[in-house]
Amino acid sequence: MEIWLPIVVTFVVAGVIAGVMVTINQIVGPKRPSKVKGEAFECGNPPSGSAWGRFTVHFYLTALLFLVFDVEVVFLYPWAVELRKLGMFGFVEALVFIVILTVGLIYAWQRGALDW
Repeated sequence: MEIWLPIVVTFVVAGVIAGVMVTINQIVGPKRPSKVKGEAFECGNPPSGSAWGRFTVHFYLTALLFLVFDVEVVFLYPWAVELRKLGMFGFVEALVFIVILTVGLIYAWQRGALDW
């Protein structure tokens, strides 16, 4: 139980701070609603069309590829930190990992996943 005490204290303090900030905002913050403030903000442009429009599958495929490769690259950070302890075996493992990622990227590129 001693080990978990700092984590519990951190979560409690974070929750209290968030709760205090929201409460202060509700009490002190200005409340002047208007039609303009109630509209959806789209980069300074007035909203146009339905919010339920369809997107092509390329948007989703690009997003999915970005997430996959982004998360995989994050896995390289702990490897880089522990490189000296891992030695040559860890280095070869990381190279195999990078080669697999590169093959996946080339495959997606050849299949036209990155073409617009």
